[in-house]
Amino acid sequence: MGLFEGFGVTLRHIGKRQRVTVEYPEQKRPKTERLHGRHVLNRYEDGMEKCIGCELCAGVCPARCIYVRGADNDPDAPVSPGERYGFVYEINYLRCIHCDLCVEACPTEAITESKLFEFSFTNRADAIYTKAELVVDDDGRPRHLPWEDWRPGEDEHTSAWVRATAPSGAAGYEGRVAWSGELGYGVRAPEAGQSVVTGPTGADPVLADAHGVADGKDAAGHIRAGAVGQSHASVDAGHPAADDAEVAGH
Repeated sequence: MGLFEGFGVTLRHIGKRQRVTVEYPEQKRPKTERLHGRHVLNRYEDGMEKCIGCELCAGVCPARCIYVRGADNDPDAPVSPGERYGFVYEINYLRCIHCDLCVEACPTEAITESKLFEFSFTNRADAIYTKAELVVDDDGRPRHLPWEDWRPGEDEHTSAWVRATAPSGAAGYEGRVAWSGELGYGVRAPEAGQSVVTGPTGADPVLADAHGVADGKDAAGHIRAGAVGQSHASVDAGHPAADDAEVAGH
């Protein structure tokens, strides 16, 4: 293509209203429902932290960007339900690949990924988010850090919970809830599970949740956090994580 032919292409498009770009950052496209942004550490409605310091998120992280250290709760002033809490929690965003495996591994739904992704750093230290920066405020909103570019309303509906609903690929779908978000801020509507557990010969198939657990109970028969119709407010201890921590040996 010659020089004048190139100018001809430009002139033919002058004045046309077929713009495919937006004036970023003044204008922003709507974010998808399952966008993987930066993480937040959630609280229960009474203000207690959901993290129990089990370090499963750090263990499953393929990029080794999460550092967690648990500590024993003070019986007189507990930070989280159960015996332990996350004393140290750090995420290095120079390494994080936003694979969401930490969200999958968390037994108490303490860590979720938000839709906030626009942040830049002037030094490496700022790229390491500490617990003070990750834990949501008392009203459940993520903390707005100086280097993050937010617009009004972008901190709302921050839950980017992505959990497989059909790990086996089974086609049985009857609207069974696979997980249910805790009451509070920034949760999506529950998803429906699609897994079918094959029972004994002649028995009716049993619908299971996203983890292959039928009836929302674990192997020990305990009701799992997030099971159908189960809310932490209905548990005697006040939090489902309290029972889960005892089962896990914490």
